[in-house]
Amino acid sequence: MTIPPTIGSAVSGSRPTAEQIVSGSDLTGRTCVITGASSGLGLESARVLARAGAHIVLTARRAGAAEEAAAEIRRETPSARLSTVVLDLASLDGIRAAAARIAELAPVVDVLMNNAGVMFTPFDRTADGFELQLGTNHLGHFELTRLLLDRLRAAEGARIVILASEGYRIADVDLADPHWEKRDYDKFRAYGASKTANILHAVELDRRLRADGIRVCAVHPGRVATRLARHLTRADVAAIPVERSGPPRRSGPDSGVLTPQEGAATQVWAAVRPEPLGLDGVYFANCAAEPAVADYAVNPDRAAELWELSERLCR
Repeated sequence: MTIPPTIGSAVSGSRPTAEQIVSGSDLTGRTCVITGASSGLGLESARVLARAGAHIVLTARRAGAAEEAAAEIRRETPSARLSTVVLDLASLDGIRAAAARIAELAPVVDVLMNNAGVMFTPFDRTADGFELQLGTNHLGHFELTRLLLDRLRAAEGARIVILASEGYRIADVDLADPHWEKRDYDKFRAYGASKTANILHAVELDRRLRADGIRVCAVHPGRVATRLARHLTRADVAAIPVERSGPPRRSGPDSGVLTPQEGAATQVWAAVRPEPLGLDGVYFANCAAEPAVADYAVNPDRAAELWELSERLCR
C-alpha cells in the first residue's frame, strides 16, 4: 500500500478533484466503509478509492441503489472490490443489522466515511422518535460508528471522516430540546444543529480514540451540486438564515458551486493522506485545517455533553 504526498492544489487557489487526491495511490489491502455511497459525494469517493485498489463497502438506504452504484463503478473499474450493505440511518434496528453485516464483510475497517445525510427536510421523526435531521445526520452515524469501533481498532491508523457543513453556522444544537418537542420546528435551524452535532461528535470521538491510533475529523465539502438539496425551493434559498458566530471562514477555492468530483476531494484527502492529521483542529475544508470555527462547534465540554446525550438516546 502506497500513498503519494498530499497535493498542494488547495493552497494554490485551484479546485482539486478527489481523483487527483488519490492519483498514484495504491490502497490495496485497505477497506473503506462509506455511508450514502449511491450518489453524490459518497459515490464519487467510492469510485476513486475503488480505482486505487481499496475494498469499498457501499451502504445505501435501498439495496437497489447500492447495487446500481456498484455496477456503475465496475463499468469503469472491472477489478473493483466492492460490497453492498443496506443501511437505514433513521432506524437504530436497521443500523444494528447493517453494522453486523459490515462486520461479516470487513474484519478490519481502515476508513469509515460518514457521508450520508439529509438537508432542510420537512418535520418528521425517525423510527425511534428522533427529529429526522439530527437523527439521520448525527445519531444514526453515532450508533454506526460505535458498533464498528472494534473493526476500526483492528486497523493500523484508522480514520473516521464525518461530513459536516458550513451550514453548522445556522444554529447550535439545543441539548435540552434536541427533537424540537418544545419549539416550533425550523428546518433550517434543525439542519444547522445536526451539522454542529457532526463537528462536536468529531471533537469527542477523536479525544476518545486517538490513544488507539484512530484519528477523526469533520469536513466541509463546499457547496456541491448534488441531490442533497432536493427539498429546497427558490423561496427557501432566500430564507436560509446564517448566523456567523465567531470569525467568518476564509474565502477559498470552494467559493462557488462545486462538482461532486471537486466536493469529494476534502473527505478523500482526510481519509488517505499519508501524514498524521495533526488536528490543531478537527474541522477541515479545502484539503486543509479550517481555523475559523465558531467556538460552540468545537467546545470540548459541549462535545462531551452531546456524547452523553447521544449514548442515552441510542441505548
